[in-house]
Amino acid sequence: MQPGLRQRNHKGRPEVLAERIYQTLKNDIFEFRLMPGDRFSESEIAERMAVSRTPVRQALFWLEHEGYVEVYFRSGWQVRSFDFAYFEELYDLRIVLECEAVRRLCDMPPEHCAALLSELKTFWTDAPRLEEGKTVSLHDEAFHMTLVAATGNSEMARIHAELTEKIRIIRRLDFTREDRVDATYSEHARILRTILKQQTEEAQRILTDHISMSKSEVRKITLHMLQQARIQPVSP
Repeated sequence: MQPGLRQRNHKGRPEVLAERIYQTLKNDIFEFRLMPGDRFSESEIAERMAVSRTPVRQALFWLEHEGYVEVYFRSGWQVRSFDFAYFEELYDLRIVLECEAVRRLCDMPPEHCAALLSELKTFWTDAPRLEEGKTVSLHDEAFHMTLVAATGNSEMARIHAELTEKIRIIRRLDFTREDRVDATYSEHARILRTILKQQTEEAQRILTDHISMSKSEVRKITLHMLQQARIQPVSP
C-alpha cells in the first residue's frame, strides 16, 4: 500500500471507499485484467463497482500519481503502457541504494549488524522454505527494504520504499517460477553471510548480480505474460 493511504482514511467513509476502489483497480492492473493501453471511463468503473464517480475519481488520481494510469481530456482514462526503459532505470537505482546500504552495514560493529539482520538470517537461512510465489515475493520485498532501513537513514528508506512500490507490478512476476524462488533463497543467504563477515565488495557484487538477474528475468516473464493475457484474458 502506498504510505500516504493510511493517512487518508481518518477523514471518513468516502476515503475508505476510494481506497477499496484503488486497491481493486491496482490488482486488476497487476493481474492483467486491465491491460496496458486499455481505456475506460469513470462511469464504467462506477457502474461496475456500484459506487458514485467521486470515489472512483479519487482512486484514479492516486493511481495516476503512482504512474499506473493516465487521463485524457474528453476521452477518459488509460492504463499506461509498460516502459521497460523506465523500469530498468528504477532497478539501477535499486542497485545504487542497496549497495550503499550494504557498505554501511558492513562498516557497523559486527554484533550490532548481526542483531539488525537476525530475523532475516532466520527466515532466509534457517526456517523451512516457503513454496507459494506471492508469499515469497512479499518476503523478498521485506528483505531488501530491511537492508536499507537497517542503515538508520530514514530518507534512504523512504525513497527505497517508493521505488519498491513502483516496480512491484513487474517484480512480483519473478516469483511465478520455482527456479526463481530457489535462486532468491540462495542469493539472499549469500548476501547475508557476506555482510555478516563484513566482506563489503563481495556482498555488493552478489547483490548487484542478484538484482540484475531479476531485472532481466522480469522483463522476459512480463513480455510472455502480456502475450498470454492478450491471447486468453485472465479470469477474474
